[in-house]
Amino acid sequence: MSAKSVQAPPGMSGQSIGKKRVKLRTRIWKSRYIYILVLPTIIYFAIFTYAPFYGITIAFKDFKIMSGIMDSPWVGFKHFEAMFTSEKFPDLLKNTIIISMYRLIFGFPVPILFALLLNEVRSFWFKRSIQTITYFPHFLSWVVFAGIIYNFIGPSGIINLLLSNAGFEKINMTTNEDLFRTIIVVTAILKEFGWGAIIYLAALAGIDSQLYEAAKIDGAGKLRQIWHVTLPGIRPIIALLFCLQLAGVLDAGFEQIFMFLNPAVYDVGDIIDTYVYRLGILQSQFEMATAVGLFKGIIGMILIITANTIIRRMGEKSLW
Repeated sequence: MSAKSVQAPPGMSGQSIGKKRVKLRTRIWKSRYIYILVLPTIIYFAIFTYAPFYGITIAFKDFKIMSGIMDSPWVGFKHFEAMFTSEKFPDLLKNTIIISMYRLIFGFPVPILFALLLNEVRSFWFKRSIQTITYFPHFLSWVVFAGIIYNFIGPSGIINLLLSNAGFEKINMTTNEDLFRTIIVVTAILKEFGWGAIIYLAALAGIDSQLYEAAKIDGAGKLRQIWHVTLPGIRPIIALLFCLQLAGVLDAGFEQIFMFLNPAVYDVGDIIDTYVYRLGILQSQFEMATAVGLFKGIIGMILIITANTIIRRMGEKSLW
């Protein structure tokens, strides 16, 4: 076929296509410094996020280190069948969902309430001091933060020291199955609620002050203003963040649970991520660990698509 016989898409001439290409190149050249600025981020995600997708094939192979991924034999869904028929998997899935739902139910509203309270503070220095104090734990690693918590709840921690001095029996909270999930939820809230409130405070700053003045004229008190003006103003942000957090329902927080987990609380605290760690790193069962991780990723994708669809049909701002 000759070059002359190639036709442009219907409704668009070859000349218009050429003009659009020239305009695109012109826009890219004008914004070249912005593209250069974004380039390291694109390279980072390409190397550390998209390139590792190749390793997912291990979940469908009998991986041999000496043979490599390409030359290892295919086994189909063998590892997935082993995962679903494993005696541990139901308990792992249950613990992961329970801990994640506890964190969602009890942890998600805390930054919202904190932002609402902080928004009512009129003293600038007091507001900034509280923000700094509550933001600080976010910048600590779970290794450091868990060490601080252990100094309070450990066998020889401050709480047991006070109980002992008061004549009560010591409580080993770190090996107590009844307290483990409570400790996980409470420490997660303490570490992240201040940082999580930042986006809500930014949304609150964007609410038109005239709405509050109109509510005052109508006789609305503080609680009514919060209910009828403030909460509707940040509702799109709440819906968006809820959608994102719901997608991570199988991500119960590996770093945190890894630091608090011990064999005495495996029955209530062992989750999918810690199991994958033991399989992949300690036992070198890379195929099974990849299969479990892939299952978790697929469920997360389904949840975020479902949540996004529901939020969009409710008329709120969605991810896409």
